[in-house]
Amino acid sequence: MYYLPSFQEIIKKTSLYSHLLVHHLMDPEAQKGDREDDNDKKVVAEIMARCFIPTLVTATSWEEFHFVGHEIRITEAMDCYGAVVWPSALVLCYFLETNVKQYNMIDKNVIEIGAGTGLVSIVASLLGAHVTATDLPELLGNLQYNISRNTKMKCKHLPQVKELSWGIALDKNFPKSSNNFDYILAADVVYAHPFLEELLITFDHLCKETTIILWVMKFRLEKENKFVDRFKELFDLEEISSFPSLNIKLYKAIKKNRRSA
Repeated sequence: MYYLPSFQEIIKKTSLYSHLLVHHLMDPEAQKGDREDDNDKKVVAEIMARCFIPTLVTATSWEEFHFVGHEIRITEAMDCYGAVVWPSALVLCYFLETNVKQYNMIDKNVIEIGAGTGLVSIVASLLGAHVTATDLPELLGNLQYNISRNTKMKCKHLPQVKELSWGIALDKNFPKSSNNFDYILAADVVYAHPFLEELLITFDHLCKETTIILWVMKFRLEKENKFVDRFKELFDLEEISSFPSLNIKLYKAIKKNRRSA
């Protein structure tokens, strides 16, 4: 059944994507920053334009996104951080779509950690990758639903959905002998949770010598900076892109001292 949402509901729905942009439009200091970096402003506008926010809200929350020539409809849960599409995921999807020559996904083995709603995994699948989308057990139902409805009969390789609790039973569920991932994808996996060391262990466990990590992170607290410092102890980290208006950075990483010639 459809109903007209209240003004408050529409604001809550759209604020996930527009809050930071509106803030920048109203903040004189932010406007000054935008003038200094027109490229950031243009790219962020292009990324956010890939999202369609419905004005009619159903009992089940959803968003529609446009990537790789497809309309991707994602079911969300507003009461769960892991079941919402955050701007970092849009940044990573946009990067994958617009850098297909340098980061060719066709027939590559890809795993996404903290896949959430599955948008990034769906885009990687549409680009031709063998994708394994992972997250906590309570998120797998919605994750599987989104991936199935958006990839069936559309992808070269059918993506898989697997449980992955960071740092737990890694040798059993993802034995190193069978880890053969070309890419690890991660969007907004560092935030106010107590499992940062387990996350680092998981990154390290899933990587082989030539695995490339593409990781997008929104900086909110000092904890993010500390994690980056800790991450650099194990990985060579390169900042590929920065989006100051969103406090988001895109990184590429490879295991330290193990670069292939």
